[in-house]
Amino acid sequence: MNLTPEQNQFRETIRDFVLKELEPIACGIEHGGEFPWKIVRKLGQMGIMGVNYPREYGGMGLDTVCYAIAVEEISRACGSTGITVAAHNSLAIAPIYLFGTEEQKRTYVPPLARGEKLGAFGLTEPEAGSDAGGTRTTAVRDGDSWVINGSKCFITNASVAETYVITARSSDAPGAHGISSFILEKGMKGLNVGKKENKMGLRGSDTAELFFENLRIPAENLLGKEGEGFKEFMVTLDGGRISIGAMALGIAQGALDKAIPRAKERIQFGRPIGTFQAVQWKLADMAVEVEAARQLIYHAARLKDAGQRYTRESAMAKLYASEAASFVTHQAIQIWGGRGYMEDHPLERYYRDARLCEIGEGTSEIQRLVIARQLLR
Repeated sequence: MNLTPEQNQFRETIRDFVLKELEPIACGIEHGGEFPWKIVRKLGQMGIMGVNYPREYGGMGLDTVCYAIAVEEISRACGSTGITVAAHNSLAIAPIYLFGTEEQKRTYVPPLARGEKLGAFGLTEPEAGSDAGGTRTTAVRDGDSWVINGSKCFITNASVAETYVITARSSDAPGAHGISSFILEKGMKGLNVGKKENKMGLRGSDTAELFFENLRIPAENLLGKEGEGFKEFMVTLDGGRISIGAMALGIAQGALDKAIPRAKERIQFGRPIGTFQAVQWKLADMAVEVEAARQLIYHAARLKDAGQRYTRESAMAKLYASEAASFVTHQAIQIWGGRGYMEDHPLERYYRDARLCEIGEGTSEIQRLVIARQLLR
């Protein structure tokens, strides 16, 4: 990958941190049952929680490529921490930074970008998953307030966040036209966090429900323009798909990293299994998938940094990388055999973590729809 000297230096910095401080505790994060505040706080102190936002708003002032590097390297050791960073940065901070008033940006972005607070993005509902326009949560204007009722599900960082960006139907306009975005804060009366989900993978990340019961918020907490929430979160998800792609890439690279030494060291039939063509071809296919995913992700990131359209490219990157992660983790376990299937082995965790990447922030089926519509425009 052709990176600038600054980007290469950043990769080495984050990789060194991951190897020394995150990888040794990744299994404990997975099985400990507690949110990894210590490691998240350290990432905040390093600037990683707001790596791609301007310094004047508390960020590091680096580009989207550096952000993708950060998510990739973190996920290479721990997908749970990777998705925590991705949801916070791409889904919680991004819509405020992109669509907020200057006052909203000055109020909310700096503590989020510095990692002093965590953020969450509330879009998904029981009847609004792939059909994001099916939002049923309502926001009714009442004088100088909005009153919100409804719920959200499968929300990353829900019970640990202090700032939320959510969508709600603010008018009777059909389909997506009546949806608006709002900023909420922890502790608001009527904002309640439901049960924490017991997930197949990414068990070290926080995922829970949100409930809004006559939640009254100031009128100025409307984010962007009334009725344009759908457009806003579509733009938000374009960027988010780069980060989920980077997360999937990190998981795939981590699995490949574990498979190569095994092929060299494991002796069967009197010689290393890496000398057998069947294993060599597996490794070759895995390496091709990882590198192709990397090229797509960093291409989309560079388009974003250049201010060019990247909807199609981010969907391609997310689609390819997520399916590549499932393939590579599957093959890595095959190379490790029964040992890789054991619960205390990283590959078992990687395999489960990869599965979410084909579902979250738009399923693989939705990515194919996005790509096809862009081609047929």
